[in-house]
Amino acid sequence: MTTSTGDTPLRTRSAPPAPPPPTGRGYRDLILYLGVAYAGMWLAMTPLLAAGFRRGDARQSTGTLEELCIAAAMFAPALAAFVAVRSRRSAGRAGRVRDALALRWPRPWGRAIRDCLTAAAVPAGLTAAALALGALTGHYPAREVDVGALAGWAAGALLGMVVSLPLFLGEELGWQGYLFPRLLAPGQGPGRPPRLLRAYVLTGAAFALWHLPTLLMGGQYPGRPWYVSVPAMVVSCTLVLPVFTWVRLRSASVIPAVVAHAFVSSVSVGMVKEFAGPEAELDPLTMGLTGWPGWVVMGVFTGFLAWTGRLRPRPDR
Repeated sequence: MTTSTGDTPLRTRSAPPAPPPPTGRGYRDLILYLGVAYAGMWLAMTPLLAAGFRRGDARQSTGTLEELCIAAAMFAPALAAFVAVRSRRSAGRAGRVRDALALRWPRPWGRAIRDCLTAAAVPAGLTAAALALGALTGHYPAREVDVGALAGWAAGALLGMVVSLPLFLGEELGWQGYLFPRLLAPGQGPGRPPRLLRAYVLTGAAFALWHLPTLLMGGQYPGRPWYVSVPAMVVSCTLVLPVFTWVRLRSASVIPAVVAHAFVSSVSVGMVKEFAGPEAELDPLTMGLTGWPGWVVMGVFTGFLAWTGRLRPRPDR
């Protein structure tokens, strides 16, 4: 099958059938997915909650126990997706798990490389724009950066991101592989369009609230009470979700979304620290993609994606 991306024709494999709309059994599958994903997160965070762990500063590093708990939690959405898909397969309602979760490389290989590079470059540009906006408004204490030192830091940060990709695959198999396309499925009846707004808002909210245990411990917004950090996380996740979804839809694969998520959660956070003064106080609510400058930048970019039709799924993909 031949498709066109606006440049040159590309040969791609036929996409598997779209997920059925979540009615009846489908809604039970969604509840099963969310139940397993949320239970897995709370179970993984239980040792830290029991120990009274609290992150009070954005520069505070995580210890071995925290890293182990976070790694276990990040596999919970993937486990939930596999359980939900296997449950549907046992009822004779789905094909292979790999196809059901879009766990495939984009084709051809040149496109796979381009999509993965785009998935890293776009969050890098959005983060830089957010830091610039914060600096211009006096909310980000930017410093002069040595080019040589910056190159060394960037190489190390990208290497760390690559090493962490399996963990973020654990998350995106659930959110982009399972939940989003099933919330996106058209309603009943011929000619019904995909439920775009519902899919983006509900997936973003579910993605944000899944982080509730870490938010209670000051994970993403250290020093902030839950009634500030939870709404802030909902806004951040709802605005960043279209970026992940855009690279997922254009490639018909969750792999670029994994790269984008890994960049946002590791390199982007590192950029906030690297470009700030060494003694400056870092407030995620006013810096980077997790603060209001990032919300403005991501909101503008999401508006551009929506206006140009890039957030709509392509039937041939």
